[in-house]
Amino acid sequence: NIPLVIFVHGGAWLSNDKYADMGYMKKTVAEIISNGFALASIDYRFSTHAVFPAQIQDCNRAVSFLYDNADKYGFDKKRFAVMGFSAGGHLASLMGLSKNNNVKDFFMPGTSQSFSYKGVVDFYGPAELILFPGNNDVKSPESILIGAAPLARPDLAKAASPVTYVDKNDPPFLIIHGEKDDLVSPKQSQLLSAWLSQSGVKNELIIVKDAPHFGAMFDADEIRAKVINFLKVQLK
Repeated sequence: NIPLVIFVHGGAWLSNDKYADMGYMKKTVAEIISNGFALASIDYRFSTHAVFPAQIQDCNRAVSFLYDNADKYGFDKKRFAVMGFSAGGHLASLMGLSKNNNVKDFFMPGTSQSFSYKGVVDFYGPAELILFPGNNDVKSPESILIGAAPLARPDLAKAASPVTYVDKNDPPFLIIHGEKDDLVSPKQSQLLSAWLSQSGVKNELIIVKDAPHFGAMFDADEIRAKVINFLKVQLK
């Protein structure tokens, strides 16, 4: 009956793998394990291979597998949390926010949908695709993700944006973003936090002073302590 943290990697939805963000988050990963949590890092199809919602389908399929095999691996299926970085933060937020909306297109046929999340840790994930400066560039990562420029297809951008699914029944959030992030603006996390607060969802937004888009500054003692405490409270 070990609580489980599901780890979703970044890479603009088109690169990296399930080991990528562990490289600069070594102390955080070690403390998650040493504090009695299990950790499962998952992969998903790149946007260059399949457009959205393939990525969220893959993430939900992975969680379905973990839920269905919880007894085999010793997980407590009632204590799942999800954590993601950049594009993985986007997917982690989407996983946590859309679960209670029962979006059929976000699940593969015949897979379990019985799981839920006790909390979400979002490291600098995009929350609203239309906010990107490349929203009219068909070659931008967000355009490749949905198969069109967000400004040209706001319907697709909305369907792929975590803020679309915020409601009062969503799990608590811990949101962490770098002050000097030049790839995903801190406004993305500020917007998500504002929507969560307006809906009455418990959340905390941490803007890390002078921090860029990713790196060892997010593995610092004070950030790590916030993450571990959040997981302890939500997965108690």
